[in-house]
Amino acid sequence: MSVISDVLAKVKQLDPDQPEFHQAVAEVMETLEPTTKRHPEFVKANIYERIVEPERTMLFRVPWVDDKGNVRVNRGFRVQFNNAIGPFKGGLRFHPSVNLGIIKFLGFEQIFKNSLTTLPMGGGKGGSDFDPKGKSDGEVMRFCQAFMRELFRHVGAETDVPAGDIGVGGREIGYLFGYYKKIRNEHTGVLTGKALEYGGSLVRPEATGYGTTYFAAEMLATRGLDFKGKTVAISGAGNVAQYAVEKVNQLGGKVISLCDSSATIIDESGIDQNKCDFVMELKNVKRGRIKEYADKYNTCCVEGSNVWDVIRDQGIKVDIALPCATQNELDASHAAALVKNGCVCVAEGANMPSTPDAVKIFQENNILYGPGKAANAGGVATSGLEMSQNSLKLSWTREEVDNRLLIIMKSIHTACVETAEAYGRKGDYVTGANIAGFTKVARAMLAYGVV
Repeated sequence: MSVISDVLAKVKQLDPDQPEFHQAVAEVMETLEPTTKRHPEFVKANIYERIVEPERTMLFRVPWVDDKGNVRVNRGFRVQFNNAIGPFKGGLRFHPSVNLGIIKFLGFEQIFKNSLTTLPMGGGKGGSDFDPKGKSDGEVMRFCQAFMRELFRHVGAETDVPAGDIGVGGREIGYLFGYYKKIRNEHTGVLTGKALEYGGSLVRPEATGYGTTYFAAEMLATRGLDFKGKTVAISGAGNVAQYAVEKVNQLGGKVISLCDSSATIIDESGIDQNKCDFVMELKNVKRGRIKEYADKYNTCCVEGSNVWDVIRDQGIKVDIALPCATQNELDASHAAALVKNGCVCVAEGANMPSTPDAVKIFQENNILYGPGKAANAGGVATSGLEMSQNSLKLSWTREEVDNRLLIIMKSIHTACVETAEAYGRKGDYVTGANIAGFTKVARAMLAYGVV
């Protein structure tokens, strides 16, 4: 057996009940086989086995009181995966589906995503099986405070810097940061995604959606294409999807879809900026369901299906696909339908939204495919810029932050292209992203010795 197959076998043996983690490790490790020959020093130091094992994993109880005075209990998680190139960095996800395997997959992905940004950030992830949907602001606040009562002892501006993710937006970050500040009696950049008033960065809310679109534009440019006049399918309706819509509109494309966990809307006339503003108000303030968009604008609404189901079942033509919802939302049948319907580019705004079989179909059909660790790295990159501003005790202008984000996304694209070509896989963004992200972290781990 090879070094890589040995590592994969051990991961499955040690954690048999974590399929998402197995999938993430396999996706990365299988592309790293060429590095074992080019870098025997990595093999000798057992870097491959060490990098799939988290440095530290925390699982804790989160008791809190609901509006009726009932004591509720959830699970909290924080996986500090690798800090070879900087403090642990990665979001917090509040969603009923959260378990240790999902947090480990997200934390593992974060190692390479953060490495690609060129900023000094390690990889980590956390969250809870708490569901903020349907909860009052008071209940969300009490949960966040209970969650931080345990998390505070494991995080810090130079140790571990969480951010938001699914279910954790500006409201939740405010409650978490406020309680951390209270119990630690200090105002430091321990969380990113903060509001401007207390240390946040301009463009941070927009960064993941903008960055995904910037990365897609770079991929398109390799074939002399751009967004102008293109029909774009976007899944999700949260922060990433909203700002991907905004940036696609600015670049001349037409977005026709959004979805949430209950329904998909298809608007063939395009989701322009006025409609996008309605979605932002609906989801961020009213915390409503996407079906209300269809009611207001009299568009197609399919309940119980995601965007890719509807595109497959109705044969809708799209040029560009930006999956921005959640892991494994886009399977082989969806990928085949996208290819058949004329799609030329897929850039992932979510983490691992395409199944391995879907990725294989994209690559076999010469579709431009940008994996999440590269395409959606703009969010954590701008979190890194927020950390820099917090350390400097100053704020940059919107133009400066957006320009830095654009430069970072261009550099990530260049690293993917050049690394893929250097390893004989020209045009393979998966191989390029994985090897470029891995080798930087591996060299740092090697420099430290066995720690």
